[in-house]
Amino acid sequence: MPYDPAPTPVKPYIPATATLPEFTVRALVMGVVLGMIFGASSLYLVLKVGLTVSASIPVAVIAITLFGMFKKMGGRESTILENSITQTAGSAGESLAFGLGVTMPAIMILGFDLEISRVMLVGVLGGLLGILMMIPMRRTMIVDAHRDLKYPEGTACAEVLKAAATETSREAAGEVREAGSDAARDAKRRAAIIFGGFGLGLLYKVANVSLKGWKDVANFEFGAPLKAGSAGAEISPELVGVGYIIGPRIAFTMAAGGVLSYLLLIPMIKFFGELLTVPLSPGTMLIKDMGPDDIRNAYVLYIGAGAVAAGGLISLVRSLPSIWNGLRAGLAGMNGGKASAGPALRTDQDIPFKWVAIGCLAIIAIITFATPLHMNLLGALLILVFGFLFSTVSSRLTGEVGSSSNPISGMAVATLLFTCLIFLVMGWTGGRYYVTALSVGAIVCIAASNAGTTSQDLKTGFLVGSTPRLQQYAILCGAFASALILGPILLKLNDAGTVYVPAAQVAPGITVDASTLTETAQLQGPQAETDNKTYKVWRKTGTAGGPEGKYLVSDDGKLAYLVDPGINGHHHTRPDGTEVKKYDAPKAVLMSYIIKGILDQQLPWTLVLFGVMISVVLEMAGIQALAFSVGVYLPLVSTLPIAVGGAVRWAADRRNNTLPQYAELDAEERQAAGDRSSGTLLASGYIAGGALAGIIIAITAGVMTNFDSMMAKWAEKSNPFFAGANADLLSLIPYAAIILLLYWVAREKPQN
Repeated sequence: MPYDPAPTPVKPYIPATATLPEFTVRALVMGVVLGMIFGASSLYLVLKVGLTVSASIPVAVIAITLFGMFKKMGGRESTILENSITQTAGSAGESLAFGLGVTMPAIMILGFDLEISRVMLVGVLGGLLGILMMIPMRRTMIVDAHRDLKYPEGTACAEVLKAAATETSREAAGEVREAGSDAARDAKRRAAIIFGGFGLGLLYKVANVSLKGWKDVANFEFGAPLKAGSAGAEISPELVGVGYIIGPRIAFTMAAGGVLSYLLLIPMIKFFGELLTVPLSPGTMLIKDMGPDDIRNAYVLYIGAGAVAAGGLISLVRSLPSIWNGLRAGLAGMNGGKASAGPALRTDQDIPFKWVAIGCLAIIAIITFATPLHMNLLGALLILVFGFLFSTVSSRLTGEVGSSSNPISGMAVATLLFTCLIFLVMGWTGGRYYVTALSVGAIVCIAASNAGTTSQDLKTGFLVGSTPRLQQYAILCGAFASALILGPILLKLNDAGTVYVPAAQVAPGITVDASTLTETAQLQGPQAETDNKTYKVWRKTGTAGGPEGKYLVSDDGKLAYLVDPGINGHHHTRPDGTEVKKYDAPKAVLMSYIIKGILDQQLPWTLVLFGVMISVVLEMAGIQALAFSVGVYLPLVSTLPIAVGGAVRWAADRRNNTLPQYAELDAEERQAAGDRSSGTLLASGYIAGGALAGIIIAITAGVMTNFDSMMAKWAEKSNPFFAGANADLLSLIPYAAIILLLYWVAREKPQN
């Protein structure tokens, strides 16, 4: 796409000469708080299913509503520029959560602990670096290429802000609108929908999980001829919301991958392996004694990881022309842009380049010398090179295909591949370089993700007439604040799902020399109530005699517990029988396999290559493999409800496209209309409410053990929706209610 040095000027909604309140304390604080909330819900989602959804429009609608409430209470009405600042600060959390969620959990798979200092450093430094690296490209990407780079989410968000503009903003824009106009009523209706969805999602999750109102997973296991096959769904509002927003194509493709795993691969392994008299490596049990989850953990996870790795690499290769064109155009624009003569207009002011450069260099210096990152000078230089490369690429691709289709994880895969290959050439192999390589990939991934989000926000500001410099300050504040809270949330979610498995069950008879171990640890969470001893820590690296991982060792050298983490752990029941929710973090598994596979060649390559061939066959058939591969790796109970949400979106769009107001729209315009529709707002509310409730429930599990146990005992004895022969079917009744509500709200009225 050629660089256009003389683009047609665009008239923003608020003229550059207008002076309105913009970077106010209330706008910034509200944006930061909303960014934390949506960042937390996005982190929860990316750990469960490897996906996030854009938070820009939900944050904008909530900001408009809250400011409207302040006015009714006697406060000053907000301006569209204040709303833009709130939306900008609030969108940082979602992109930061994606970068953290797809990379940092890999540290546990590699045999290390999730240290709070490491997670927070990666989040803060990566988030700020991506924003700073995008700032010099604003004029090229947003202003000069405004006709070519649409930035779909940013453009849609600008339309939402303009539709809800207050009287002060409309006067500044020269727009006349009656107080009781359709636009004013529509703004109130949209606010009611998203807040209603949030409240319903939160109440549903609390009634379902905390109060044990009904089963949270409806599951059905089959007998011959599909012995060990199963199908089920986690009947949660947030996953339905995700499926609605990402649409039917991706949703059904992911579910198809789960069907392959649970209704073909697992039954096939059971069929061919049931007569074996010895365990089949890497499994440690006889296949005839394995259930569906045992087979998945021992074999199918590796097949799924191979499919995800191949799908990610193929996606990256397919994107190379766009990546190259984006990089070339971005650099050409920076070289070809003309400095303005005289003072810049308010709408054309950026943070001065010298401060951007100083900030980038300071971040690189901190990265180099930060002890928790295990960084060296070469790693810091790789971050600088890949960070700039993929921040440029991410900003441009976001403008072309939107945030949802931007291959951020593919860029992280490419960074890790090149970094690990360079380390291999340098002879830097083994565990000590795992953290260094992952830190490089994590910071670059977060930087690229935040650069794309910053581009969307600046596009919104460009259309409504915001001051870019103030937007840049806002998203820097939002990213910094979100990084501070997402690290502790990540650790708390992991701790809440951690199970201390008695070593006699998984690694009987193994002893070690405790005198050689220096690291100590205690049990955390509910199990600490019955065992408060201090143990030595031993990290087992092979599978001989028992699974690898972190073990707690008594002073006499006997293994006491296997520490099974909440993220990517395999044990779902504590010794007392309490069920524990785990997080599969599929993208993090991919990152860990790349590091292990290149630096130490520690993978069951046969199974991994089976997965690779699944992706290759799909690509040969003309099917993009990445979404399918993620479905192969994830549990079917996570992907099936996403498909349900996709089906609702398909039905709603099919019905709405027959209405008169859609008759003249092309496919792209219909898609854009659906993306800002009432159904999308309700789905966003489902996601935020359900995910936030899930986080609170998980974090408070350790202090509400007695309440949870009491409710579980009551439900198992007296609640047919939770326990009993028909519980799986009965639990679908409340689930069907929120699905039907979503479809009903998504249906639009005919307009002439």
